[in-house]
Amino acid sequence: MEKKNAYKSDIILISVLLCLALIFGVVLFVTRRNGSVVVVEIDGVEVGQYILDKDAEYILNNGTNILKIEDGEAFLIYADCPDKTCVKTGKIRYVGESIICLPNKISVVIRSNTSDGVDLVS
Repeated sequence: MEKKNAYKSDIILISVLLCLALIFGVVLFVTRRNGSVVVVEIDGVEVGQYILDKDAEYILNNGTNILKIEDGEAFLIYADCPDKTCVKTGKIRYVGESIICLPNKISVVIRSNTSDGVDLVS
């Protein structure tokens, strides 16, 4: 009888956790916002901010990486690092998404506005 109650409790716990995870996922999906700017940092120092509305390519860190902005999305099309994880990350467009290249110490982060707090879209 005790095994049956323990099994029932496990099922209830798993169901509650799955429901909470689903609710959390839906909230994250619904509240995500398109970014307006890409911020590039090299070794922790901001080296550039680029508007997502303008299609362009930018050579970063003396050519170790190439950032491409196209159709409101940012992605790395080239990296001279051995594993190319940053290139494989793919396209980012939502606030808070990032691409990191650890060997070259580059981070590319999507933000909704510039560093002075003024929204670029306004």
